[in-house]
Amino acid sequence: MSGDGYPTPLYSHAGRGPFQDVYEPSEDSFLLVDALEKDAQRLQLLSPAVCVEVGSGSGVVSAFLASVLGPSALYVCTDVNPAAARCTEETASCNNVSLQPVITDLVGSRGIEAAWAGGQRGREVLDRFLPFVPQLLSGRGLFYLITIAENDPEDIIRLLEKHDLKGESRLSTRARNERLSVLRFHRT
Repeated sequence: MSGDGYPTPLYSHAGRGPFQDVYEPSEDSFLLVDALEKDAQRLQLLSPAVCVEVGSGSGVVSAFLASVLGPSALYVCTDVNPAAARCTEETASCNNVSLQPVITDLVGSRGIEAAWAGGQRGREVLDRFLPFVPQLLSGRGLFYLITIAENDPEDIIRLLEKHDLKGESRLSTRARNERLSVLRFHRT
């Protein structure tokens, strides 16, 4: 539990039994949760109507956000993996929040789960998804993105600046052999 009283969502079912093929929350998930917690007051003041998580896996990040913002927002959790959608439903149930899992591939036949793998700089799928962000983000909205150093976070910030989105590194950490960062973007 954090100092602000937001508990880490329950997720012991992820990666086990019928959910063995679902990405278990790890350092990247928890870094994003930490960034959202750090921005909790700002997010509450924004009072978003819709929150979307792309590649939700277990749904732990959206469950955390729903615990911070409450039931007034719609929480859409997309994933290409049907087991992840069921796992997200279970995470929502375990944490008494309402999440809406959607089985979809927003960026092509490989799935957003591959966003940090493949291609130059490990960004094959991510580079196909990023052009949609300016179209999807509301005027007051925030876009959070987990990156590894290989993804070239500064290049991603420059790329989205061309679409009038200002980005910054919100939190960073080293996890095993990876340098993880959470980038946050908003309209300029």
